[in-house]
Amino acid sequence: MPKGKERFLFVDLLRGWALLVMIEVHVFNVLLQPVLKTALWFNVLNFVNGLVAPSFLFISGFAFAISTKGKTDVLRRFDYSFWKKLGRILLIILAGYSLHLPILSLRRLMHFYSRETLISFYNVDILQCIGIGLLFLLLLKLVIRSEKIYNIIIIISLLFSVLLSPIIWQTDFTVYMNIPLANYFNTMNGSFFPIFPWIGFILAGVVGCRYYLEARNNNKEKDSVFVLIILGLVLSIIGHIFIPPSLNIFTCDHKADPFFFLQRLGYIFFLLGVCWFYVEKRQTKTSFVLDVGRESLIVYWLHLQLLYRRFFNEISFASIYGDKFNIWGCIIVTVILAVLMIIVAKMWGNFKRNYRLVASDISIGIVSLTIIIFLIGF
Repeated sequence: MPKGKERFLFVDLLRGWALLVMIEVHVFNVLLQPVLKTALWFNVLNFVNGLVAPSFLFISGFAFAISTKGKTDVLRRFDYSFWKKLGRILLIILAGYSLHLPILSLRRLMHFYSRETLISFYNVDILQCIGIGLLFLLLLKLVIRSEKIYNIIIIISLLFSVLLSPIIWQTDFTVYMNIPLANYFNTMNGSFFPIFPWIGFILAGVVGCRYYLEARNNNKEKDSVFVLIILGLVLSIIGHIFIPPSLNIFTCDHKADPFFFLQRLGYIFFLLGVCWFYVEKRQTKTSFVLDVGRESLIVYWLHLQLLYRRFFNEISFASIYGDKFNIWGCIIVTVILAVLMIIVAKMWGNFKRNYRLVASDISIGIVSLTIIIFLIGF
């Protein structure tokens, strides 16, 4: 592997761990007996699990900034690299919506399923949030040629998304637009990851990457990571001080609270710095965690399909065993599912490296066939 890419393995490492922990999140949330969720240990686990999604979003922005560094002119020519990047972003959005499809038929979805089912389909999850965030960054790259102006707009957008979230979360956007669009703004209709404030983590990833790359170019990489860790600790402490309801200055869901954002961002900075030092200390080049991090989309999509997808007679693993497992049962399912995802990530990653064009054709073919079946399916 080229030296230039080795320096960014800490990004894949954090993304890989975030995905593996995300598997545990979904398993425990759907399978654990409700009475066990009232225990103190589950509250602690729930807090740790709450760091996964922000980390995943942050890394998406960080990785985008790395992959497009110095490529503004190339992207503005609309050559292969642009269409590849755009295709990847659209695939992320489609994958997000596919997870909410109860059946692979547009006609049956529109005519035979309830309004509640359709509203659930329109929910914005983390993949749609990532896709829209990356699409915004890509389009901004096309419009703004100046890197300085581009970075200023990113910072302004970051502040806008975080500071206005308390107001936006209290606004009913269905008054102004239909539910599919309104769901991108807040959680009033069931969305889990609307762009406010969650896109802020993606934008923060871009800002953080710019800071890191500048330090790296000035041979101050290690010092910058130290600063990142210290800043992370400070932000997380500030968040913990101001998030309690008695001190909360915002009357809204705590996830829209700017201090919630600062707290999570602080932990992300700290974890990213720890991953950097781990890679540098161990000289890590290959690991199952890195494999998972590199194949994040298929790992995320597939493990949710195995848990929630209804197959024969509208039955899914979650519908059969939901709320029925004890702690050890959930741990066993988590390990089994994680091992399966590691195997899939390693096999697909190796196949892509050895047969890149074939792998690309297979991906396009599967997505195209799925869309066709959905549109004409009976």
